[in-house]
Amino acid sequence: DEKGKKMSKSKGNVMDPLDLIDQYGADAVRFTLTAMAAMGRDLKLSNSRIAGYRNFGTKLWNAARFADMNDCKPIEGFDPKLVKKTLNKWIVGETALFKESFDKALLAYRFNDAAQVAYTHVWGTFCDWYVEFSKPLLGLQNTEAREETQQTMAWALDQCLIVLHPIMPFITEELWSSICKREEILITHDWPEYMAKDLLNLEAHNEIEWIISLIEQIRSLRAELRVPAGIKIP
Repeated sequence: DEKGKKMSKSKGNVMDPLDLIDQYGADAVRFTLTAMAAMGRDLKLSNSRIAGYRNFGTKLWNAARFADMNDCKPIEGFDPKLVKKTLNKWIVGETALFKESFDKALLAYRFNDAAQVAYTHVWGTFCDWYVEFSKPLLGLQNTEAREETQQTMAWALDQCLIVLHPIMPFITEELWSSICKREEILITHDWPEYMAKDLLNLEAHNEIEWIISLIEQIRSLRAELRVPAGIKIP
């Protein structure tokens, strides 16, 4: 249990997986068990941790809804190597790094590392940074920049769903089929074979990472000096 004690009916600390699935969903339970399955360590299970990974599923769902609202649909023949905008080059490279790290973790049977890599990329890189940074580009009307961003976001979201599918099969399958009409369901889709060295653009990577670092340091300093979030600089 969450206090490190062995689950026992006599102690009354048993957590029924069927009850947890009813309360939080099967994907949240699966992701929690995967994320905590470190080699040689006891798994301390708690409701709050499962609830946290349910929120992760909600974050992914909301990102997919945002993409749908901005008409970001997969385009047949889209080549991530050909994008021109710095932001789009960045997310293509980050997606490739994510997939490569996930593959390495799976091959080493380090499922908790695979889950952590997925959590960091999907929640942080894709949902928090790319979605926010893409809004000005998606706000442009009838421009190549908007069209490229729509196609890139659709591709990057698809990659999130494909790589997450082994851990969270239900929400990813549902989103996969709801985004657009597909020739096949997600579970039969081929695993991506691209490599990070082919898609990573170091110039774009360094530029966007510098911007993210700057924003994080400003937020940290503002919190340290207790500057109200809504205050304006003279």
